[in-house]
Amino acid sequence: MIVTGLETFIVNVPFTDPMAGSGRGGTTQVLVKLTSDNGLVGWGESAGQLSNATAVEGMIRHAAPLVIGRDPWDKEAIAASFFRRGTAHRWTQHANFAYIGIDHALWDLCGKDCSKPVYQLLGGALRDEVDHCYLLNPGTPKSIERQAKKALKRGYGVFYLPCGRDEIKEQRMLEALRSTLGPEGRIRIDVNERWAVNDAIRFLVAWDREFGIEICEAPVPHDRPEATKEIRQRVPCAIGVNECLDSETQVLELLRARSADVYCFAPYWVGTLRRFVTLSHLVALEGLHVVKHTSGELGLSAAAGQHAALCAPGLIDGNQQQAVDLADDILTEPIPITSGPKWGRIEKPGLGVEVDEEKVARFHEAFERDGQYLMPEFRRQ
Repeated sequence: MIVTGLETFIVNVPFTDPMAGSGRGGTTQVLVKLTSDNGLVGWGESAGQLSNATAVEGMIRHAAPLVIGRDPWDKEAIAASFFRRGTAHRWTQHANFAYIGIDHALWDLCGKDCSKPVYQLLGGALRDEVDHCYLLNPGTPKSIERQAKKALKRGYGVFYLPCGRDEIKEQRMLEALRSTLGPEGRIRIDVNERWAVNDAIRFLVAWDREFGIEICEAPVPHDRPEATKEIRQRVPCAIGVNECLDSETQVLELLRARSADVYCFAPYWVGTLRRFVTLSHLVALEGLHVVKHTSGELGLSAAAGQHAALCAPGLIDGNQQQAVDLADDILTEPIPITSGPKWGRIEKPGLGVEVDEEKVARFHEAFERDGQYLMPEFRRQ
């Protein structure tokens, strides 16, 4: 089997709630389509929303000569060509966001070639299903109460609340959330590196005592691991890291520094499904935990992440997802986490999902017309 063609499509898919995804209103992702000489087609999804989607697409197209003419089963050699020929490894995060779509599509081709789901090619499942959290959209206490009640009815047990912008308002949201969930609901907060060390310690000690915080993700910038380590040593809740995990070396650096309890990342942070699973093994060997991150991805990337999550040691409940926020998708059938927290094994060959090319064309036209979805602070006033 030889790759004979590579195509890309940037697509815009709206959210049902304009406040979802930090108020972006929707998600912009880059799809990759690989064709092979035996007639098989592999699909992948690059993380356009986490970067400049046009630049991500440009890097994918630039990589076409390194992929076309190669056997998809040589995916590690293809990845080595991409990351070590030229200067892709010097643009680590951007390169990983771009290459992951190629990697997805190569795995999809290989799974279809041997009629096996990707998780079996990654070593086999360690669990029958993966549990996902409910990402709350910040708002009034009443809004938080409504969202939490809706999620509880759907079976969610883990809730994420973005924080770090207005602690007074966030305290009121946490009060409403804990009151709605009762003592059993698990509350996690994501500060997105917005606090200073002393603020993080002060808020987390008080909030954990009052609301029971299970995990605080990214309380401070990760440039200095010792700052995150100091917080971890002085607060009762678990500390998670995310934004810094944009390469294999960064994950190793944080592990060696013993800076965090939970490593919240995904295959697109480190460039390939294989790297994600391998690094999850290292995290687990250190007695620590993994939570799969979300980029506001579509069903294609979510499916690829599900295969990896099924195989990842150290994975805990409450993995991140935004499928419930999507008004539509580019697949022919909805994925299970559009309506609830659980997703089991995917038994169809390859990634196990089917792309609707008519939807791809429609959502590509939306990108061509409107441009990339941006957070409010980046829009023209």
